[in-house]
Formats: sequence, structure tokens, C-alpha cells
Amino acid sequence: MNTFTLITALITISALISYINNRFIKLPGTIGVIVVSLLLSLLITLTGKIFPDVFAFLKDVANGIDFTGTLLDIMLGFLLFASALHFDFNKLRKQRYPVLVLSTVGVVGSTFIFGFLLYWATELMRIDLPLVYCLLFGALISPTDPVAVLSILKKSKVPPALETIIGGESLLNDGTGILLFVILKEVAGQTNTHVSISYAVTLFSHEVFGGILLGITSAIVAYRTMKRVDDFQIIVMVSLSMVMVISVVGAMLHVSIPLAAVSAGLILGNTSLGTKHAADIQRYFLTVWSLIDELLNTILFVMIGLQIVLMPFLKNYWFTGLVATIFVLVARGLSIAVPSIILRRSLRVNYGSITILVWAGLRGGISVALALSLPESPYKETILSASYFVVLFSIIVQGLTLKKVVDRMV
Repeated sequence: MNTFTLITALITISALISYINNRFIKLPGTIGVIVVSLLLSLLITLTGKIFPDVFAFLKDVANGIDFTGTLLDIMLGFLLFASALHFDFNKLRKQRYPVLVLSTVGVVGSTFIFGFLLYWATELMRIDLPLVYCLLFGALISPTDPVAVLSILKKSKVPPALETIIGGESLLNDGTGILLFVILKEVAGQTNTHVSISYAVTLFSHEVFGGILLGITSAIVAYRTMKRVDDFQIIVMVSLSMVMVISVVGAMLHVSIPLAAVSAGLILGNTSLGTKHAADIQRYFLTVWSLIDELLNTILFVMIGLQIVLMPFLKNYWFTGLVATIFVLVARGLSIAVPSIILRRSLRVNYGSITILVWAGLRGGISVALALSLPESPYKETILSASYFVVLFSIIVQGLTLKKVVDRMV
């Protein structure tokens, strides 16, 4: 299947699934899309012998997509830039302490709590999963997914301050998550790289600060270009080019593409564009990027749903997936509660807010993509399958019930 045919099939399937959800099922946008695509994949998989051609076609589509590369190297930059464009920087600055604590201490704490809990459970059930792989699983599943979180928050009635904390954390916890994931993957693979504190600090600085610097530099260049023209088409093209350049240059320099996209989005989203009629240009500009955001979100969640066709081994790891889902919630709860109690004067987060923060910490395509990027080992299928369980529970169950949790706790 050539590239154009693959893109055509993916967009057509996405349009069909969106239509079915909107016309008949009527679930909230992204949740409905992943539910319908998941049901479609399961149906086709179960009836593969009856409709072998349909099953083969869907499998070809799913096989033809490099999920990890497509999401992390291409789509993620666009999705995070679009999300950050609509983020109020002043609100984020007011909530900077809880956001920074959750995106650093919270991720590290959740990774190790989850890892040790999972190791204890697998030892108890005599499942072969070494501690380093349990911690590696914790590193890829602990950071909340900004794409999933922000798409669900749009439809929920979370208090503004909490919405800023949840959204800000999901946008900024990428640096910590990548640092832990890369280091633990090297330890698990027993590479020759000497993993030390100095190496970890260097890697963190390079990934995080390099990404932020790339985003700021790109945004300044794009902003100065946009301010010199009134042509709306040119402004949109400059912004598209900027996000693409961030993805290409970020990959070349090995800096954080997500943080670069977020930095650029926060800058351009909180400035005026064009030399005349700035308000109109800004409104049209944000409308175009909202459309891009919605389209890519739909395609991403369809891609997640279609991955089930390639995961016939899910049935072999249902226990690990169930345990992992429970432990993710426990680890997130503890990683939020402990800093909140210790720093209660500065964080000002009450127990009702902690419950909302735990339940709103959704996982999505990034966790699946990182799991797929793991090197081949006897433990990869276990981690990948369990990641899929956590992601599906997170988006479908937590996403659908978030409003009820908010209503009860506020």
C-alpha cells in the first residue's frame, strides 16, 4: 500500500467513524472516535474468517502506519502547538508552583511507586518482569498525555484554576518523562553508556532547555515575519512551516520537540499577529489551528483504535493490564498527595482537587508510541499490552466519568 493510498484509507476511516459516532452513538468527540474505532477493530478481528478481505485491509492500514514515528516525530508537534496557542500564559504563571511540582516531582514519584508496586505484584503472581522493566513501564505511563488531557478538558467543567494546573502539567511533564524513559531504557538494554547523575543532568538540560530555546527562537523568527504582512494565507503558511522546522531541527539536535512546540505556541498565542486588523487575523488564525487540532486528534485516536488489529496477544496479558491500570491511579494519587501535604501552603491544593487531578490524569497515544519504541525483548509484549489497557481505561472510563467526579468534588 503506497503512501497516498494509506493516507486516503486512514482519513476515510476517520471520517466514517466520526460520522457513526456523531449520528448514532453520540459520545464526546475523541472518546466516541476511539470507542467506535476500537469496536470496529474488535468486530473485524473476531469476524476475520467471515470477512477476510476487510480484516486484511484494516491490518494493512495498521501495519502501514509507523505509529511511533508518525506520532512523536510528525503529529505531536502540530497537536501541542495548537493546544498551547489557546493556553493563557498569565493563568499558567499564576499556577506555576503546582504545575512545576506535578510535572517533575510528580512524574518521578509516580514512576518509582508504580514500578515497585508492579514488581511486587508480578513477583507474587510469578510473572517474569524484572524491576528495571517495571520502572521503565512506569516512566512511559506516568506522564499525562497532553493530547488526551486537553481534548477531554475542552468538554469538561473543571474549575479554571484546576484546568490550568492539569493542562499545564500535561504540556510540561514531557522533559521529565523523556529523561527517565531514556535512562531506564539504556539500563534495561545494558548499553555501554555510563548512566550517572552528571549524565542525567546533561541529558535533562539538553532535552529540556534545548527544546525550549528552539521553540522560543522559532517563535520569534515566525512572529517578526508575521508582523510584517497582512496576508492571512502567508501567516498560516509561516506557522505551518515553523512547526515543521521545529520537528526536523529538534530531531537533528536531539532536543525535546514537544517542549519546543509548546514554547512556540505559548508565545504566538499570547501576542497579536499582522500589521492591521490584528484582532480579525488572530481570530482566523486560531480558528484554522483549532480545525487542524480537531482533525489530527480524530486521526490519532482512530490510529490508536486500529492498533488493536495488531495486538492479538492482548488476551494473554489481561491480568497485568488490570493490575497496571489500578497501580497507575494509586501511584498518581500518592505522587500528588505527598507533595501537596508537604507544600500545602504554597500549592493550596485541597483533597477534592487531588481527586480531580488524579482522575483527570489521562494517558494516550504517547504512552503507546513509547511502548512500541522499546527494543525487542521477552518483556516488550507485556509492557505494550498493559500500556494499551491503561490507555483505553484512561480515555474511555476516566474521560466519560470526569464530569461526574468534578461535580461531586467541587
